[in-house]
Amino acid sequence: MNVLNKDNYSIKLNYPLAIEYDNSAFVPMQPLPKRISVNVSGDGWSLLQKSWLNFNANPVVYKVLNPNEASFINSTTLTDQITELFPNLHVNYVVADTFELNFERKIRKIIPIRVDSAGINIREGYVISSIINVSPSLISVDGPVSLIRSYPDTIRISVPVPKIQNNFDESLPIPLPVSPLVEVSHRDVYISFEVAQYLNAIPQ
Repeated sequence: MNVLNKDNYSIKLNYPLAIEYDNSAFVPMQPLPKRISVNVSGDGWSLLQKSWLNFNANPVVYKVLNPNEASFINSTTLTDQITELFPNLHVNYVVADTFELNFERKIRKIIPIRVDSAGINIREGYVISSIINVSPSLISVDGPVSLIRSYPDTIRISVPVPKIQNNFDESLPIPLPVSPLVEVSHRDVYISFEVAQYLNAIPQ
């Protein structure tokens, strides 16, 4: 107990970190740090209390006001915020998982869905006898501008079933790359059309 009353002890605390930014307009291009290591010093009782409370601690909130211009976390600002949380301790230094930040502006692209009707394989003697229904006929993709610009202006869906002779009614996957940075409104498209058999000509 006497030891805890002494001063000038140091301890490293693992503390949660929350990065706040305008997520409706920007996308982080690399994972944001979620924890920081804080080296603090003070008397034994204060350090013991903080080390126990750390398990249920509210995160330190670091606000990125200009994501377009932010390339790193300002360690001085972060240290000042942590100092306010630990008024009875001295913050020696702060170490984050990474201090680098990389944001891109978020944009949305609307892409029409079309069916490769010429490539539909119909059994001989049969024909598509209705319009080809496509739902949805448009999808949206949201993400960083550098990725969204690489997405096609039109998506063409191939019907993979050979020698179709019955009415077609299926959901097919939309051929788009999967990226954790891109939100896609739909991953499947519903396609339907009717098929009819040719009638033999009535002999004269």
